[in-house]
Amino acid sequence: MDEDDLNALANDIQLNGLLQPIVLDPEGRLLDGRARLAACERTGTEPDFVTYDGDTPDIYILSVNLQRRSLTKGQAAMITVKARSVSGQEVRPDSEPSPRPEKGQTVRDLGEQLGVARAVIGRASVVLQHAPDLVDPVITGAMGLDEAYSVARENKAKANSAEVQLARLREEDPELADRVVQGELTLAGARAERTERVEEDKRQRRVATRLLDEVVPPLAQTRGTRTFSRYDPAYASGAPVTRETIAHAMTALAEMDQVWQERDLP
Repeated sequence: MDEDDLNALANDIQLNGLLQPIVLDPEGRLLDGRARLAACERTGTEPDFVTYDGDTPDIYILSVNLQRRSLTKGQAAMITVKARSVSGQEVRPDSEPSPRPEKGQTVRDLGEQLGVARAVIGRASVVLQHAPDLVDPVITGAMGLDEAYSVARENKAKANSAEVQLARLREEDPELADRVVQGELTLAGARAERTERVEEDKRQRRVATRLLDEVVPPLAQTRGTRTFSRYDPAYASGAPVTRETIAHAMTALAEMDQVWQERDLP
């Protein structure tokens, strides 16, 4: 509220009392009624408080504030989607599952809770993702949601175009991109092969990390002990340790040290 509106509210409360209580969460944090509380403080009126006991305080705050303002459905949807994004809780399409449900709500969820058609919230979500520079113009009313949605759809189509995908592939794997240009692979086939390569690289990294974690720390623990002097080939469970094995191990550790320096690992 600006100063005039706040003074008007204070005068009304002074004449008629606080007609709508101020809402707090169970921890005493203010959810709704900031202006009413300020007006009570100005007039010396003892405010009435109630505690919100629901499970979605963020939805409650959005709902009560949107209902008080003269907003179009497009503005309300855009405010809702932006607010959820800022709080780290993205709005997902109805068909997209979330591996962490507490981190995102579907369009249907928000539409039902706020009384805004899910199609409208869905369009606002597309604008946020693919035309973020148009979010504030929609909120202020400088641009309609439908107009912004058209731009966002065009941006989305461009982002998914073959040219953009090929450029992204060239950054990730130039050899695969060249094979697509030469006609040896389709773009879809190249992306599938790229995915396989990435997964194989991850697998090899996991195997290598597990192996080094199992071998190097126990070897380091033998330093300064009598372990070496107690070694007996008769008790070897696998191939016995020889001078050649030790030489290879020393070479491997030297190579490992060099790689750790190059990668600036601790």
